[in-house]
Amino acid sequence: MLVLGIESSCDETAMAVVEDGHRILANCIASQTDLLQQYGGVFPEQASRRHLDICQSLLKETLQQAECTLEDLDLIAVTQGPGLIGSLLIGLNFAKGLAYQSQKPLVGVNHLEAHLYAACMGQAPMLPALGLVISGGHTSCVWIKQIGDYHLIGQTQDDAIGEAFDKVARLLDLPYPGGPEIEKLAKQGDPYRFPFKPAKIKNHPLDFSFSGLKTAVLYALRQCQEVNEQTRCDLAASFQRAAFQTLAAKISEALKLFPAQSILLGGGVSHSQTLRCFLHDQFSLPLYWPPAGLSLDNGAMIAGLGALLYQAHPISDLNLQALTRIPFQRTMLTMACSVAPI
Repeated sequence: MLVLGIESSCDETAMAVVEDGHRILANCIASQTDLLQQYGGVFPEQASRRHLDICQSLLKETLQQAECTLEDLDLIAVTQGPGLIGSLLIGLNFAKGLAYQSQKPLVGVNHLEAHLYAACMGQAPMLPALGLVISGGHTSCVWIKQIGDYHLIGQTQDDAIGEAFDKVARLLDLPYPGGPEIEKLAKQGDPYRFPFKPAKIKNHPLDFSFSGLKTAVLYALRQCQEVNEQTRCDLAASFQRAAFQTLAAKISEALKLFPAQSILLGGGVSHSQTLRCFLHDQFSLPLYWPPAGLSLDNGAMIAGLGALLYQAHPISDLNLQALTRIPFQRTMLTMACSVAPI
């Protein structure tokens, strides 16, 4: 099965062609870094316009890279949500137009589930597993009985972890996006100079909170008599340590309650090499990370998961609606999983 995946939930316009849910023939991403750095973050209206401007040319590039035509495709998969409503509508309506024109079936994909599926592409994680989506807009912990059967067990009460990195980067006069910049600065810093502590949420032990940690960095900055380069490095390292300790603590708590044979991670923050080394030192369970190029928003994860969804329920829906909020849904994919090596 040859699937075109279209992703436009936020600021990246991405398209990919994936064969049989795993083999990536093309994976093209149009970045909006110039806009993001200009505004210091995502500007929803401008992001939507950029999606609109780039979709047609990106489709041409993707099909050329995959050495196929629209007629060769078996399915079109598109992000239905969650995300920014304007951005979602551009990608969704573009996909509907393609599906109608080419008479190809269309399937909607949950962006968060796709981030977890990205860690499965090209590898077969042991299930049941614990899954973490860690990105600029989302921080969620789910128990995965099988691909498609998810139980949400924890989520952020305020800032997502990637959002916290971006805000702290702004406090430290670092460019957007903040995660990679803080990681670089932290390599020269003392992670224990500032005793930032992970937040605990009363009555919700598996939920996350990063807003207080961000505020602690602000107060520490205000109390410093001199903010030199070493202080900025130490603040970055101390913040990063506390943020990653938060993830480790929640994983540890979740493993006490939910049996798991592995841990899956997805989302932009999972690209951090510091985080990967940190969690590998913390846990003996196998950890599965998205392959190169699949941590950030991409069309390959949409196409891959879309193939499984359609195999399980071969229904084309041109009436798909964009959803700014969409929960993890319990969708049994037993038939698809028996075919694909997941």
